[in-house]
Amino acid sequence: MKKLFASILLFVSFLGVKAQITTPKEHFGFNIGDDYHLANFSQTEAYFKKLAQQSDRILYQVIGKTEEGRDQPMLIVSSPENLAKLSHYKNISQRLARAELAEQEAKQLAKEGKSVVWIDGGLHATETVGMHQLIEIAYLLASRNDEETLNILNNCIVLLTHANPDGQELVSNWYMRESTPEKRSLSYLPKLYQKYAGHDNNRDFFMLNLKESQNIARQLFIEWNPQIMYNHHQTAPAGAVVAGAPYRDPFNYVFDPLVITGIESIGAAMATRLYAENKPGYTQRGGSVFSTWYNGGLRTTTYFHNTIGLLTEIIGGPNPFEIPLVPSRLLPNSNTHYPVIPQTWHFKQSIDYSTSLNYAVLNYAAKYKDEVLFNIYRMGRNSIEKGSKDTWSLSPSKVAVVEQAIENLKKQNKELRNQRQNPKQALDSLLKNPKYRDPRVYIISAHQDNPVTTVKFLNALSANGIRIEQAKEAFTHNGKQYPAKSFIIRTNQAFRPHILDMFEAQDHPNDFEYAGGPPIPPYDAAGWTLAYLMHINFDRAYDDVKGNFETLPYGEPVNVIVQTLPNNKFFLLSNKENEAFRLVNELLSKKEKVYRTVEGNFIIANNSVSKQILSASGVVVAGVDKLPKETKVLKPLRIALWDTYGGSMPSGWTRFLFEKYGFNFELVFAPDLDKGNLNAKYDVIVLPSNAIIRPESNLPNNKPNNIPEPYASQWGSMTIEKTLPQLEQFIKNGGHIIAVGNSAKIAEDLKIGVTNHLVDAQGKPLKREIFYTPGSVLTAAIDINTVSGKGYPQQIDLYFSNNNVYKINDPHIKPILWFSSEKVLKSGWSWGEKYLKDGVIGFEKQIEKGKLTIFTPDITFRAQTHGTFKLLFNNLY
Repeated sequence: MKKLFASILLFVSFLGVKAQITTPKEHFGFNIGDDYHLANFSQTEAYFKKLAQQSDRILYQVIGKTEEGRDQPMLIVSSPENLAKLSHYKNISQRLARAELAEQEAKQLAKEGKSVVWIDGGLHATETVGMHQLIEIAYLLASRNDEETLNILNNCIVLLTHANPDGQELVSNWYMRESTPEKRSLSYLPKLYQKYAGHDNNRDFFMLNLKESQNIARQLFIEWNPQIMYNHHQTAPAGAVVAGAPYRDPFNYVFDPLVITGIESIGAAMATRLYAENKPGYTQRGGSVFSTWYNGGLRTTTYFHNTIGLLTEIIGGPNPFEIPLVPSRLLPNSNTHYPVIPQTWHFKQSIDYSTSLNYAVLNYAAKYKDEVLFNIYRMGRNSIEKGSKDTWSLSPSKVAVVEQAIENLKKQNKELRNQRQNPKQALDSLLKNPKYRDPRVYIISAHQDNPVTTVKFLNALSANGIRIEQAKEAFTHNGKQYPAKSFIIRTNQAFRPHILDMFEAQDHPNDFEYAGGPPIPPYDAAGWTLAYLMHINFDRAYDDVKGNFETLPYGEPVNVIVQTLPNNKFFLLSNKENEAFRLVNELLSKKEKVYRTVEGNFIIANNSVSKQILSASGVVVAGVDKLPKETKVLKPLRIALWDTYGGSMPSGWTRFLFEKYGFNFELVFAPDLDKGNLNAKYDVIVLPSNAIIRPESNLPNNKPNNIPEPYASQWGSMTIEKTLPQLEQFIKNGGHIIAVGNSAKIAEDLKIGVTNHLVDAQGKPLKREIFYTPGSVLTAAIDINTVSGKGYPQQIDLYFSNNNVYKINDPHIKPILWFSSEKVLKSGWSWGEKYLKDGVIGFEKQIEKGKLTIFTPDITFRAQTHGTFKLLFNNLY
């Protein structure tokens, strides 16, 4: 009887533990996946905390604050036994990822450790499946007691991370504001679902501008170093249910092949799980647009850190909809093994698919734990070994060297012309040529024209888990002397792929639908080399660099090098440094008088206020004892920055920069501009990319009656009929308009004497088969005598993405930026780049009392292109 009673107590206790896990319906009032229902972040945060209180499988952790000041949560899920030894398993994960240990020890740690798997949700807040599957999987892992779940908990540590709390709160509250469920809609969201970036929050992960990105990167690359990460998104291509791994070519040439095979293996497990559960509609490879070329996305940046990154894009949402009929997707093929039949689709189906896919990933991580853990070590070790010796990476331009060598040898030797085998000398022309070696070390001298911008570059590397060393004393390498406090980045470290990607050109292959056909657009950008975009001066070293160096802490910000202030009457700040503009704005806010020289430099009186602001800034400050001739007192302008109802990402990024650099500004919307009398309020109007003046509004003329203030008064678009006359009058009355990116079209609207440069002999625009330059880094000439060109050398690197290129037909138009060569590509892909020669991409024109300034590239692109920020900043005084 005692044994029976004890068994009953144990059984009742077990039932009690199960019962105390609150279901989503008990907490939210609806099941996750019920049609017409969304949970907001406040409700979700409370539920996550409740699960952590009720379950011994979950730890609730705040990984940082969001841009709007909310807590960003991460749930750490595993067995109670694993959670009790969490620091031990984290240490194993870190050590294997860093790979600075012997192989035998790595194998032992792989057996001892637990697979660390990251699953996130909600990054793009209007993609509502992603956030809600995160709630559902948290509940399932907390409450299920089946064999598979317990095996996962025993062998894995799962990091369930909320990627965008601010966005969930905004989107869900907007959707649920209608009391009648059938009237609920995600349409006409009034602002960006990430304060500055909106959808671009998934393009910030090598730069790490945003707080949310910084929080996530610390967990991914410093704290936990997961072996697998799964990034949930929407939506799938028409006629499919979900697009996922493996992905289409090209993949980036710098990362380890085990990344690709890992993606393929887990992708097979994900598809197999769905098919076994009779869930059709999974498409992969060429069935969707997603590739593994780009760095900067939440998923894609992990590839450069030896993590197997997974992305799915799934259909669905709170409103039921019909899967469209796409006949080409009805037949099974290697992209889509099991097509879906068009049908009415419900939110719950998407949630079920997502949780099945989560379980497929987690089951794989549990089943192959030792292999998953050892492989991240093997990839890291491969990188260390490559960075410790002469290594030749392969890419299209280097393969072209071999091909040219073959042709040259055949010309020299007639007997080789009819042979199929190519001589080994051709391969040696590449792999034994020191000219084509990968650098072993990058050296960044402490002496920089832009020292604070250089530290920002280093901080982006540090936050991505890159090891940085700093010289304690001066040293010499290859005949060049470097001062103390210079920085050294060696490539003999586990995250070598990311280092190469930030310093070296991306060499995107020529990628066409068929020979002679249209180019296949890359997924996002083709080239983005950050050292080029930030105008960082660095040296490549091809053998070891020796000196008295200190290794800086992983993931910690690099300190600026404090400069000694001179004792002269005035301080002089060079406008070569972006940070000078922030300091000037701070000084102006303190009512300090600032002067600007003809060369564009800034001069401030030496006093207690200026000393306090400049002393720890890191900016190099020179001294002068009297003001140069023609120096003028600096006057800040009244700045208007265009935005639109719903929010504009280019405007959001520009707003981010204005706030970071201390420019006072006011947002203006189309209705504000249409009212006219603009000169009474503003001196300069900035039109960021996408501020296009259209023949008519692209928003419905009849504004929905359920849009509250202040958003209702922002409704409308700039039009030729109403807005253009007001902007033209603003210029003529003495105003200054600065148009960036595709907003350069205002030059055509105003008919000021520019035409398309990229045309054929008949004057027709070049077809994409002839000219195509997706997002890449190009080199342009700049007129340093213009206001915009102050502080620049005569050639600059900039980001270009099929932007307008003009021919100047009016002698009164002053070119600022142009392409002076047929060879302007520095990183990325430019098909037909020769057509860019002599094309103008920046110019200014005086129009009566005012001025129009045009930059066709996005000079503030994603707040990453630090090298071109000054083109805008120079015009704001």
